[in-house]
Amino acid sequence: MDGELWVFGYGSLMWRPGFPYRERRCATVEGYHRALCVLSHVHRGTPERPGLVLGLDRGGTCRGVAFRVAAEDRDQTIAYLREREQVTAVYLEIHVDAALDDGRRVRALTYAVDRAHPQYAGDLSHADLLRHVRQGVGRSGANPDYVRSTYEHLMEIGVADPVLARIVRDLDGAPAS
Repeated sequence: MDGELWVFGYGSLMWRPGFPYRERRCATVEGYHRALCVLSHVHRGTPERPGLVLGLDRGGTCRGVAFRVAAEDRDQTIAYLREREQVTAVYLEIHVDAALDDGRRVRALTYAVDRAHPQYAGDLSHADLLRHVRQGVGRSGANPDYVRSTYEHLMEIGVADPVLARIVRDLDGAPAS
């Protein structure tokens, strides 16, 4: 196990990790929460029409997924994650203590939002959240697809997210503007 890497995902990494792993477990991290607080200028929007993606923001608790990466895949996985998550440097690469659903505790690499970055949106109204999600299309696809996929995966692992639930309901129940 020496040299292995654990990675904590709370958004699209949960359902589209993009790297090889040996084990996948539900996990909880204290001191951070999942929030639609990052204006996406690349993956789910553009600088002119930013989408909105999840960030791991300070405070609270976050339930997500931890992946155990073999030692021989460690460096390649970190390089991949940096290319994927740090395209505009809106995230800080940090290590957190994650409680796995089987009782183990591991130190995991993850990406928390940098509140000082210009793409940090903070706490937006529901109307602003919905507007950004509806308009966003970027390198990785349409923003509504990202929100729906994340919400569906959270439901599969038993995580209720009322903010995402309301956005998905409004996306499915109202025409795009």
